[in-house]
Amino acid sequence: MADARGVHALRDRIPVLTRIDVHYTLRIPAGSRETVDRALSRHLEKCPTARSLEGAVEMAWTADITETDAD
Repeated sequence: MADARGVHALRDRIPVLTRIDVHYTLRIPAGSRETVDRALSRHLEKCPTARSLEGAVEMAWTADITETDAD
């Protein structure tokens, strides 16, 4: 699950998007944490939205990650 929130500021009395914060809630298979951490560490360079807005809008992410046992 992902929750994304935009932050706006007034510039010349017009609301302008200045920041996007994304928070992930992930349930991953046990033993896959290293792979998931590696993927998340490259989030901003691989995310199409982040790349499109680079330099114009600040982007940040956080994550709550829970490993689950394989059943």
